[in-house]
Amino acid sequence: MTTVITSKNQDSESSKKLLYVDNIKVLLTVLVVLHHTFIAYSASEGWYYNQPTNILGARILATAIISINQSFFMGYFFLLAAYFTETSYSRKGAFTFIKDRLIRLGVPLLFYSFLLTPFMCYLVYYFAKGHPITFFEYLSGYNSWIDLGVTWFVAALLLFTLLYAAVKKIFKINFSKSIQVPDSRAILLFSILLGIISFLVRIIFPVGWVLKPVGFQLGHFPQYIALFIMGLLASKNNWFDQLSEKTGKQLKRSAGLCLLFFPVFFIVKFKLDTPSSWFSGGFHWQALLYAVWEQWIGISILTTLLINGKRNWNTASKLLIKASRSSFAVYIFHPLIIIVFTLCVRNWDIEPAIKLVIMTPLIIIGSFIFGALVLLIPGVKKII
Repeated sequence: MTTVITSKNQDSESSKKLLYVDNIKVLLTVLVVLHHTFIAYSASEGWYYNQPTNILGARILATAIISINQSFFMGYFFLLAAYFTETSYSRKGAFTFIKDRLIRLGVPLLFYSFLLTPFMCYLVYYFAKGHPITFFEYLSGYNSWIDLGVTWFVAALLLFTLLYAAVKKIFKINFSKSIQVPDSRAILLFSILLGIISFLVRIIFPVGWVLKPVGFQLGHFPQYIALFIMGLLASKNNWFDQLSEKTGKQLKRSAGLCLLFFPVFFIVKFKLDTPSSWFSGGFHWQALLYAVWEQWIGISILTTLLINGKRNWNTASKLLIKASRSSFAVYIFHPLIIIVFTLCVRNWDIEPAIKLVIMTPLIIIGSFIFGALVLLIPGVKKII
């Protein structure tokens, strides 16, 4: 997760310019929790414990929300993280920068894989699968110690930042300050090209294919890599401040048109009897159509949120400040909260779609409360 990095001598005006970025970070963290809660109640796999709904309409709606969310929310994190990487590197120097990243990203990786994941799997094994054994008895047969789960993002960000530091150190690359801020046409062209590249990658690595044990879905990585690079360029060329209202309005309309296009995928699937896997990858025109649509709507939403955020969300409150500060902790621990809440109501004899509606706000609130409590543990704030 990205954090806003400011130096002590920055004036209040400069700091105020970054408030909307923190607020967007809170929104993205909420979307992460929402995303995995929807998966738990709408899909038969892809999460630690699932209770999928049997209502077709609910599953279609959940699929639409998950697909739209996937089109931008994780890429957005890479963009924002990269935006502050250059500043941090320049201020700290290569050695301190690398040391800081290894601690702030490496420690959560180890904690999640070696402590949190086994405990969450134990909860599912004990309560959902009905094996009343102790945690230590469970560990005696546990053999999935390298399981990054949602912290695949932390691993990828660590990899990207270490590569960035290596390239800066070896090749002395300095991003130009003369690149003009892109307009809506350039942004949409970028999204189309990114969609084509994603399609080509997904011929070999379709969506859902996971690189074990790190958990990278390589079918999504063209966007992550591209947006990390765009974040570096945006920081050096001050793009965030220069993006125009006109661009925001045009891309808002673009996102709306893409949203209206989404039902076409269901028409293609059901009318042409198209396997779902053909949208995920392989050499199929459906995969090309979906990849371009995904990047088009994702980049449009991302840019629109950035421009609207700069105009409307550049304020702070005690609640937002606390939520922003705890967002990394929320990201790490929200799977535990989802598992605990869904297990608590597993025997509640109602339709899972109704559980989804009831439990989602409770899970989001619970995740942020738990994240804030985690930060009260001595020493934790130095890491996350």
